[in-house]
Amino acid sequence: MLDERIKKRLDFCTTLPTLPAVAVKIIELANDPDADIGTACQYISLDPVLSAKLLKAANAPLYKSRRVATNVRQAVSILGTHSVIVIALSFSLSNSLMKGSRSGYPANFNHDIFWRRSITSALASRALGEKLAVSFLDDLLLAGLIQEIGILAFAVTMSAEYAQIQLETLDHDTQLKTERETFGFGHDEMGYALLRKWNIPDFIALSCIASHSHPGPKNHGPTLQSCVAVSRYLADYFLCPHDNNKINILVEAAYDWLGMTSEELIDVVAIMEKGLGSIEDLFDLSIYGSIDATTVMAEAKELLMIHNLAKVKDLEEKSQRDGLTGAYNRLYFDDTLRREFNLSAQYNLPLTVAIIDLDYFKQINDTYGHVAGDSLLTAVAFTIFEQIRQDDTFSRFGGEEFALILPGTTLDASRNLIERLKDSIAKINLKVDNEFVINVTASIGVVSNEGGTNLFRVPLDMIKAADIALYAAKNSGRNRIVEWHPSL
Repeated sequence: MLDERIKKRLDFCTTLPTLPAVAVKIIELANDPDADIGTACQYISLDPVLSAKLLKAANAPLYKSRRVATNVRQAVSILGTHSVIVIALSFSLSNSLMKGSRSGYPANFNHDIFWRRSITSALASRALGEKLAVSFLDDLLLAGLIQEIGILAFAVTMSAEYAQIQLETLDHDTQLKTERETFGFGHDEMGYALLRKWNIPDFIALSCIASHSHPGPKNHGPTLQSCVAVSRYLADYFLCPHDNNKINILVEAAYDWLGMTSEELIDVVAIMEKGLGSIEDLFDLSIYGSIDATTVMAEAKELLMIHNLAKVKDLEEKSQRDGLTGAYNRLYFDDTLRREFNLSAQYNLPLTVAIIDLDYFKQINDTYGHVAGDSLLTAVAFTIFEQIRQDDTFSRFGGEEFALILPGTTLDASRNLIERLKDSIAKINLKVDNEFVINVTASIGVVSNEGGTNLFRVPLDMIKAADIALYAAKNSGRNRIVEWHPSL
C-alpha cells in the first residue's frame, strides 16, 4: 500500500509532468497480456518521431537483427510485440519528461545530469542482462531508465526542501539515506508511487523500488531488480570516470547483487561500448558530450583488470599464509628455501636459516587451554614480524615451531637479530582471563650456507642441520641459541 503522504504530494502537485496520449496508450498495451501486433503498430504510427525511433532501434547493432526493417510492422516483427512496447514506452517517457516544462524544478536541479545518468543506467542494465543471458533484456532497458524517477518527483513536489539535499550529497546511497531521514521516505518509494500513478506495469515499478533494498539470494539466478541495482553503480562510475573509488564500490555491488566478478564486469563494459551509439540515438542524448567515450570505456576496463589482478594476488597471498598467525605456511617456506638455496649455491651468496621452537608449549596448552595457546602463538608471531626485514621469510613450520629464512645474511650478521628475537619472546606477558599471565621461552637452531664450503647439497640438508642445532639447544637447557657445526 502506497504511503498516503506521498500520494497526496503527487496528487496535489500542479507542476508534475503529464504523459502524452501516445505514452498513455502504450502503457495500456504494456498492461495488456493479450496486446497484439496490429494494435501496437496502430498506436506507434500515431507518433512519427516514435515510429522513426523504433525503426532505428530495430536496425541497430544492439538488437543484432539480420533483416532490415523499413516500416513499423516490420520493426514489430523483428523485435517482437513485447520488446516494441517496452522500447516505445522507454522512449515516450524519457522524451516527454526531458522536453517538458522545467519551471517546477529547483534552480540547482541538473536535467542533463539526471537524464545522462538514467540513460547510462538503461544501457548498463541491458548490458548486464546480455552478459548474464537473461530473457528480459528490454524490461531491463525500461527499469534501468526509470529506476531513479523518484528524484525527479522529489525535485518537483518538494523543490525548496530537496534543493538543499542535492547540494549537500555527492553519492546516491548518501542521498537516499538523507531523504529518508528528512522526509521519512526516499526517492525509491517516491518513484514507485509515481510509476503506479502513471500505471506503469507493476513488475517494473516493483523492480525499481526493490533495486534500492538489500541484495537477496543469488542461487535462483539474476533478477530484474538485481541487474537494475548494479546498473546504478555502473552509471555512477561512467559519469565520474576518473573516480577510482567508484570502481571499488561497483565491484562490490556487482558481487553482492549478482555474484559477478570484476573480470565479468569487463565484458559488460565491452557490451555497453557496442550499444552506446544505439542508446544515444534512441534517446537523442549524448552521454559523454565532448569527452571521448572510447577512452572512458578503455579506462574502465583497465581499472577493472587491475582490480581483478589485485584480487587474484590477494587470494594467492591468503593461500600462502597460516590462518592463525599470518606467517607463511610450510609449503611457501619450502618453495622459498629451494629458490634461495639455488641462488646461494649459484652465486656464492650467504644464506641463513633459523628454526624457532617454543619451550614447554604442550604444558601451556594443557594448563590454560588451546585458545590461550593460540593467542600465545599469535603474540610470538607478531613479535617476530616486528623485527625482521622485508626480504626475510617468516613461516609457521608446524605446531609451535617457526622458521626464518635470511637471504644474503651470514651467520655472523644474523646473531644480533636472532638473539634479539629470543629475548623479545621471553618478554611476552600474555594475560589469560584477566587472571593468569603466561610467559614462554624459545630454543633456536641456526644454520648458514656461506663461504663456498658446499656443506649442503640440497635445501633439505640445511633443514636437517638446523633441526640438529635446535635439539642441541633443547638438550642444553632451552631458552638458548645453538649454531650448527659439523661437530654436532
